[in-house]
Amino acid sequence: MEQFSQLDSLINGKKVLYITTKNLDYIRVSQEINYLSRLASKVEIIGSKSSSYPKRLAFVFASLLKQSMKDIDIVFVGFAPQLVMPFFSWKFRTKTVIIDFFISVYDTMVLDRKKFKDGGFLSKFCHRLDESTLKKTDYIVCDTKAHGEFFADELGACQEKLRVLYLQADASIYYPRDKKSSDSQKKVLYFGSILNLQGVDVILDALKHFKDDTDITFEIIGPVPSAMDKPIQDNISYINWLSQQELAEHIAQADLCLAGHFSGTIDKAKRTIPGKAYIYQAMGRPMILGDGPANHELFTSDSSHIFVKMGDSTALAEAIKDFFDYE
Repeated sequence: MEQFSQLDSLINGKKVLYITTKNLDYIRVSQEINYLSRLASKVEIIGSKSSSYPKRLAFVFASLLKQSMKDIDIVFVGFAPQLVMPFFSWKFRTKTVIIDFFISVYDTMVLDRKKFKDGGFLSKFCHRLDESTLKKTDYIVCDTKAHGEFFADELGACQEKLRVLYLQADASIYYPRDKKSSDSQKKVLYFGSILNLQGVDVILDALKHFKDDTDITFEIIGPVPSAMDKPIQDNISYINWLSQQELAEHIAQADLCLAGHFSGTIDKAKRTIPGKAYIYQAMGRPMILGDGPANHELFTSDSSHIFVKMGDSTALAEAIKDFFDYE
């Protein structure tokens, strides 16, 4: 599977229309706009800064209806092309079309979040929506090779159309910096949106192994729901939310970071490289990763990249102890 950079010559000097239904400051969107801006002679952007998805979608649809395609060479549909291609592929029919298939609706709603029963009507609708979107494009961008293989095997994506574009951390926020604290206690950090595939339950179970430990502290950043079995220990602090700038400062003070994904029951966790792994890497922090194929595409096991069996809280606890040379 080729890298997205193989399309440089296709985009170079061309006029590109970039479309996204995601907020414009979303990291994947910013990455793609910056990439296109470096190569294309002109990039027109259709997207909204609204925090409301329905309002963003309405803005994109209205803008596309008015958009002239006369001078456009390439159409790049960013996040969630499934919401754009079924309605506007007719408008792009004479153009080269690139889509970022960052998520599969079927994989996310049925296999991951289990919102719809697999094999049911809504499940089949999601599957067909993905399939039809993939067929209406010239190139398909995916975030990992593992995801690309899944899209080909499960959804019929053409292998020759697939290109991999790995995520990047925002270098203006996430960069190496000195550790300010001289505290003898060691600090382990995790942050996330607490999705099931992240395996936060595995992390919380692992932390119970350190209940009486006074040499190590844990910082969990994210909205951990009350329904989760959240250990209350003197060495664990929970923070519901931080700005990106504040988050970067907290990461800089960590001795070890937990990247994941750690879920052992959701296959998507194996096909995804956690966004936080890119951030930890950009900041030069050592991390523990789930031992899935996607993570191995970019990272090699060494003192700063420790792999553990997914779904195994004891293995995660042991990896933390090994990192700090526990006897």
